[in-house]
Amino acid sequence: MTNAHPTDSRARAVQSSAPLGVGEPAPDFTLVDQYGVDVSLSAVRGLKNAVVVFYPAAFSGICRGELREIRDGLEDFQDDDIQVFAISCDSMYTLRAWADAEGHFFPLLSDFWPHGEVARRYGVLDEEEGFALRGTFLVDRSGIVVWSEVREIGQGRDFTAYREALASLRAGSPDAVG
Repeated sequence: MTNAHPTDSRARAVQSSAPLGVGEPAPDFTLVDQYGVDVSLSAVRGLKNAVVVFYPAAFSGICRGELREIRDGLEDFQDDDIQVFAISCDSMYTLRAWADAEGHFFPLLSDFWPHGEVARRYGVLDEEEGFALRGTFLVDRSGIVVWSEVREIGQGRDFTAYREALASLRAGSPDAVG
């Protein structure tokens, strides 16, 4: 299984801790979505696999492109067996404006207060700048991370590897993920 992590020494210095690795339990969370509704990872535990996607900021260039990729190819990222949770440190109001402007209908979750607490628990909070790195965590039904990738703020995700990991997760063969 592949577990990509930042290689830039600055990123390691400002992260709160190392990102969660494959085989680790994914911390549960309850965050408010763009509509003000509480959404929890535990709500899908035992029922669906989950994709937990951290991104730095709504309305920013790379984030816009990445979330459009998820939105436009949602059948690749979310179905009856997989739920997407997209998380940033933006406020619910910012996320609502962004969802309305971009047509995002999957949960955009606000890790605004306590600021970045969920990103910190996943090891992807840039403590100095106050936003999440580009972290993606695939979590199986039992709540275990089966694939992850963490990238720098200015480095977009590899959607080919991401789709391959999702296909393996759907196939029910966690050993093939990554």
